[in-house]
Amino acid sequence: MPVSATLGEILLAPEVTPSVIADCCALIEQEVGDKSGASGAAIKVAFKTVTSFAPGYYRGRVADLLPQFVAALEPFWQDFGASGGPGFGEYLVKRGDEVAQAMLAVTDAEAEKSGRPVIVKAYRAVRGNAAHHIEAALPRVGDLVAKYAG
Repeated sequence: MPVSATLGEILLAPEVTPSVIADCCALIEQEVGDKSGASGAAIKVAFKTVTSFAPGYYRGRVADLLPQFVAALEPFWQDFGASGGPGFGEYLVKRGDEVAQAMLAVTDAEAEKSGRPVIVKAYRAVRGNAAHHIEAALPRVGDLVAKYAG
């Protein structure tokens, strides 16, 4: 099943992007809310730090990073289209480690150049288990893409 459009064309179209950003924020909030245990507590503290840091900062960062995340997912979207399969979320789960590393490359680069020590400290506090948490979110990521890809 060849994909007819790039992920960027689908998710970054000006008329769609505000809804995608809202859905990404909702996905992140769902994932954070689902976390438990010591690792989950660390995630929740880091998230609270980021969301409390400055009004609008979190949503703004999601908006700023969306094109980079879309670019990181693009090779997986293209391969999914070429190889077919039941759903993009399932495809992402099967390639979980690769996908997580591609997404973490985006956030690692951002943390490296950030001038906000409070945010960097919060990021570093959760970075160790981040791949695991990203992999857990991949079914929802696939659902989000499917919502817009039709």
